[in-house]
Amino acid sequence: MARIVLASGSPRRQELLQRIGITGFDVRVPETEESYPAGLSPRETVEYISREKSDAAAALCTAEEIVITADTMVFLDDARLGKPADEADALRMLTALQGRRHTVCTGVTVRRGDEILTESESTDVYFRPASEAELLAYIRTGEPLDKAGAYGVQGRGALLVERLDGDFFNVMGLPVLRLSRMLARFGIHLLN
Repeated sequence: MARIVLASGSPRRQELLQRIGITGFDVRVPETEESYPAGLSPRETVEYISREKSDAAAALCTAEEIVITADTMVFLDDARLGKPADEADALRMLTALQGRRHTVCTGVTVRRGDEILTESESTDVYFRPASEAELLAYIRTGEPLDKAGAYGVQGRGALLVERLDGDFFNVMGLPVLRLSRMLARFGIHLLN
């Protein structure tokens, strides 16, 4: 198998690669600004940032290495919800999400040298109605403070999720089925 580089410091993305049988990969985190042009759709936004990360990562890799970059964002009514600034901001986000549907989009770029493939995945997440006391109790766990949308579906945030329409792993930060199909186009077949 070609050498794979994950250009992300996300422990969740590292865990997901290992879960699907990619072990021994390198982690190299490029310095990038997550800015993007105005007027892009949610999918276009995450694809744009994923490509920007890929371009920055290319300088840290050889032309033979396969580089994976990703960008995940949470959108409520097409407004982006990033990582909360503090506990009050987390409460604001979680209050806005409760009892409603929102969308998690991840842009993924796989590259080897000048061969670049960028795609995206969207998952609709439905939060159950929750009381302010429940939201505050969740915030006190500390889990929401480093996550887009102020929750982690793989942790206690799952207690707020009524249902998902789409790829669960996308909500964690990496749509593994889509990634496996993209890697197959580079000759890496994970079930062979």
